[in-house]
Amino acid sequence: MPTAPYRILIVDDHAIVREGLKQILADTDDIVVGGEAENSSKALQLARKGPWDMVLMDISMPDRSGIETLELMRKEHPGIKVLMLSMHRETLYAVRALKSGAAGYLNKQSAPDQLVDAIRLVASGRKYISPELAQELARTVSGERQTLPHETLSNREYQTLCLIASGLPVSAIADQLKLSVKTISMYRARLLQKMQLKNNAELTHYAIRHGLVD
Repeated sequence: MPTAPYRILIVDDHAIVREGLKQILADTDDIVVGGEAENSSKALQLARKGPWDMVLMDISMPDRSGIETLELMRKEHPGIKVLMLSMHRETLYAVRALKSGAAGYLNKQSAPDQLVDAIRLVASGRKYISPELAQELARTVSGERQTLPHETLSNREYQTLCLIASGLPVSAIADQLKLSVKTISMYRARLLQKMQLKNNAELTHYAIRHGLVD
């Protein structure tokens, strides 16, 4: 008997990106897009209406980050397979995504060439990482590359770092992440201590030097 096609949920806040992904997958017989969501809340809602063979999810979303959504989704559905998508290069978010339970990470610029193979690999129960990330991980494991200070931060601390470096005040970050100003201030204090930085100016300089902000 023929195998049923993989049923995919696409999560991205840009309609044009969702359409582009659907176009890439339109010519495949073994992959079908069964639903799409423009934000984290809708993604979690649709995940409960599964089953899904795989979720294709953006890192950056307006109401909640993709990594946070991934963690919430996997708490409710431990076996769900999630392939993360991002415009950010692999070294910024891929390891965080994998540690949070993602089954793979794909840069959007590589999507036209690698998306179908990545989905098939993940949907079949395996992990997908790009050749570039594999090389980076090999260098880290072998000791050729030392862990950088920002890589020691928790996901929420790292998110706070990037938002401060992008110029947002603590109050705006608290509003965006739907957390209290006190909580964001605590994350800021922690990350400054971990990274041995003194203030927002040093933090911003570090983020720019390491390509953490656009």
